[in-house]
Amino acid sequence: MSEVHVTIEIAAPPEAVWAIALDPERLGDWVTIHRALGDHDPGPAREGLRMDQTLTLRGAPFKVHWELVGCEVPVRAEWRGRGPAGSRAETVYDLTPLSDGGTRFSYRNAFHTPLGLLGRVAERAVAGHLPEAEARASLERLKALCEAS
Repeated sequence: MSEVHVTIEIAAPPEAVWAIALDPERLGDWVTIHRALGDHDPGPAREGLRMDQTLTLRGAPFKVHWELVGCEVPVRAEWRGRGPAGSRAETVYDLTPLSDGGTRFSYRNAFHTPLGLLGRVAERAVAGHLPEAEARASLERLKALCEAS
């Protein structure tokens, strides 16, 4: 399993950050490895919402089938994903209001590869430190979007 945890402070209230971060149609605006949104449930974020997303890492596209398994508006969203070859992912967004009216946005992603040790070795060879760098870049894009609104 590999895990990435990145936090950023955004000069916008949690409701505004939530509105962008939890809108599947806006993923291409801020998620750096997002390539396409497939089938997805309409409407606001809620437990049970499902979406298909195509991502890319080192030029290799892959699809993830996501379900929002925990949803506390506008504080916490917990996604579970199934990817290629039995891989799994868990992504959590935690939004904490700041005293100045802003938001601390914490992002955590845990990726579970299939094939035990062999899968972990292959993951390190393919991904390296990219997941953390991409997470940081994505949160910087989210910050810019939220602060421009």
